[in-house]
Amino acid sequence: MDLHILDHRLRVTSICKNGLVNFTHPLIKLIFLRKRTRCKFFSLTETPENFTVVLDEEGFKELQPSEHLQVEGSVWLPLNVISNGNASSSSQAVGVTKIAKSVIAPLAQQHVSVFMLSTYQTDFILVREKDLAVVIHTLEEEFNIYREVGGEYSAVLSQDVRNGFQKNGKEAPQPTVHPVLIPPNQFCVMSLDPDTLPAIATTLIDVLFYSSSPKEGALPSQDLDCIKFFSFSLIDGYVSLVMDTEAQRQFPADLLFTSSSGELWRMVRIGGQPLGFEECGIVAQISQPLADSDISAYYISTFSFDHALENPTETLHFGDEPSVRMLLMLKMLMALE
Repeated sequence: MDLHILDHRLRVTSICKNGLVNFTHPLIKLIFLRKRTRCKFFSLTETPENFTVVLDEEGFKELQPSEHLQVEGSVWLPLNVISNGNASSSSQAVGVTKIAKSVIAPLAQQHVSVFMLSTYQTDFILVREKDLAVVIHTLEEEFNIYREVGGEYSAVLSQDVRNGFQKNGKEAPQPTVHPVLIPPNQFCVMSLDPDTLPAIATTLIDVLFYSSSPKEGALPSQDLDCIKFFSFSLIDGYVSLVMDTEAQRQFPADLLFTSSSGELWRMVRIGGQPLGFEECGIVAQISQPLADSDISAYYISTFSFDHALENPTETLHFGDEPSVRMLLMLKMLMALE
């Protein structure tokens, strides 16, 4: 398999809910006016706490400094696994589980923190630029590694990034077992032709910027345990959307597309307190048991918490419990022994 280091230098930011009004203009520009910006990597995810915005340096220039904007201090590089000439695609019903053992676990062993972004098309593994030498030396036995520069890929040789690097021989510390929340929402992972974005502009703006406002004639949600989660990504010309079924009903069905089976996904939200960016092994802790049981999953990290989406129709159920819940409960029990 090949591992591509993509030609994007990314920043991970957070916009607080009450400060969103200060950023609506640049966000609308980044989403809808592609020809007026040089940004090629943009992702916006709303959670109950905040909006996480991951974007390249050109997009980051659009966000003015503000007390409402938090910026993680590192530059992040996106990695992409290529298998048989194709990206490790979620449409193959494997998602992050396909790379759990070959990428996520080895990086955790070397104390490399990762930030995951699964999309409809593929799975991006974000690593800090300062950790690149560690990443290359850790994964070079498993992958042919190539780096993209100006649209062209060239092989990365280990001696090119050695700089006195020594692989960590110590056992990685056991990650904290974080509490999890499994809301009752069911989620869709979808895409659309970016040329049709103007056709859903009103709906998308309403969902992103006015979703907390009461709608005239709308009935209150019957399930107060549901959480707000909506993710929009526009990366190298490809659109990915993750939303629950309630939000999906607001969009014209003929413009959105998903896999032929049209799966609905259940979410596992990881973390009782904000996770931060320094702890290593959180993604591995969640993805490894799923990979061991061959359970498909998407994984989306945000500024405060992590989110795994799994297909509840797949194997390994206890009664009506979704497989992820059972696996995580077993893992927590083992950690307490």
